[in-house]
Amino acid sequence: MTDQTPPEREIGVGPWEGLWPTDADGALPAHLDPQLLREGDRRNVLDQYRYWRHEAIVAELDTRRHGLHVAVENWGHDFNIGSVIRTANAFNAAAFHIVGRRRWNRRGAMVTDRYQHEHHHPDAAALARWAGSAPRRDGGVGLPLVGIDNLPGSVGIEGHALPVECVMVFGQEGPGLTPEVLAHCEAVLHIEQFGSTRSINAGAAAAIAMHAWVRQHVHGLPA
Repeated sequence: MTDQTPPEREIGVGPWEGLWPTDADGALPAHLDPQLLREGDRRNVLDQYRYWRHEAIVAELDTRRHGLHVAVENWGHDFNIGSVIRTANAFNAAAFHIVGRRRWNRRGAMVTDRYQHEHHHPDAAALARWAGSAPRRDGGVGLPLVGIDNLPGSVGIEGHALPVECVMVFGQEGPGLTPEVLAHCEAVLHIEQFGSTRSINAGAAAAIAMHAWVRQHVHGLPA
C-alpha cells in the first residue's frame, strides 16, 4: 500500500537565484531586504512583496489604504480578535483599534498586524473621542462609529448605505458589543441569518461586514 499523503506545500520562496537586482546606480533597490534575498522569504505576504523590507511593504500599503477603520472590544482576550485583524489587513483598512485591554490575543492575526497601524483606547469613551476628532480625507473632521451586532433594533447591513469613512466596531464572541460602545454608535447593523443558530462567529461576521463596505466603496456596487 502506497502512501497517498500529499507533499507539504512550500510557503514563500527560497534564496534569490542569480545576480541580485540593482537600480540605475547599480545599487540594491531600497525596498529589497538583503537578508531575505540571501535566506529566502517565507512570510505570509503576496508574491509581489517577496524579498521586500517590512517597512517598504507598510509604506506601499499606506499609499492606498481605504477609509474603513476597524475596532474590536478586548474584554475577554478573545482569539477571534486576531481573525478580525487579519481580515482588516486583507481589505487594507486604514487602521485597527483595540478597545479595552492593551494586550490582545495575536495568534489569529498570523503576523498581519505588523503591516497595519494599531491604536489603543482604554474604553469606549476614548474611542469615541478619537473618532470625533479624526481627520477625514474629504477635509472634514470626525468618523462615525458603526456597530456590528444582532441586537433588538439593529438594521440589516444588506441594503444599508455604509459611510465612505467610518469605524466598524465589533464585540467579542458571545457577549457582543457592550452598552458603553453602543451608546456612541451612529448605527448598529446586523447580518441577516436564516438558520437556527443565534449568531455567526465573530471573526466570520467581521469579514462579511468589511466586505459589504468594500463592495460599496471599492467596487462601487449598490448597498
